[in-house]
Amino acid sequence: MSNRILGIDPGIGICGFGLIEADGAKARALDFGAVTTKVDAPISSRLLELYDSLVQVFEETKPEMVAVEKLFFSKNITTGIVVAEARGIVLLVAEQKGLPVYEYTPNEIKKCLTGYGSATKTQMEEMVRIHLGLEKKPKPDDAADALAVAIACSFSYQERQEKYKFSNSRKEKV
Repeated sequence: MSNRILGIDPGIGICGFGLIEADGAKARALDFGAVTTKVDAPISSRLLELYDSLVQVFEETKPEMVAVEKLFFSKNITTGIVVAEARGIVLLVAEQKGLPVYEYTPNEIKKCLTGYGSATKTQMEEMVRIHLGLEKKPKPDDAADALAVAIACSFSYQERQEKYKFSNSRKEKV
């Protein structure tokens, strides 16, 4: 059974998205890209622009579930707050569409795709390319990150399904 998973790499200036169709260990990219907002516009206007664009992406891609990268605060807390606001828009649109949302930290995504939680951006992009059978690394980088989140979701979703089947088969035997 295949799943349409929309991965999102949240951002206020550039918000990456990547739609995959996953069936077990196999996955293929159906669509990817990035939504951008006007840099010189007020934050409230940019959030509305992001909202409108994401509604359109969700309507065009018709995902069955959404995978979103969790925030990782580094040194610039101001940037982190604005990205958190953009992430809130992503969660709002997913909720409005009635879609389940799965969240992953950058380290979880890296470990899932490369087996190493501290993989470089280049290593991640290459693993996305290989896993999806693409000729070139996806561009922009934000789209590659979004595809990576979707791939991580497909792996963890498959694991959850297998655990559920195992759990139910044990209950039937009791």
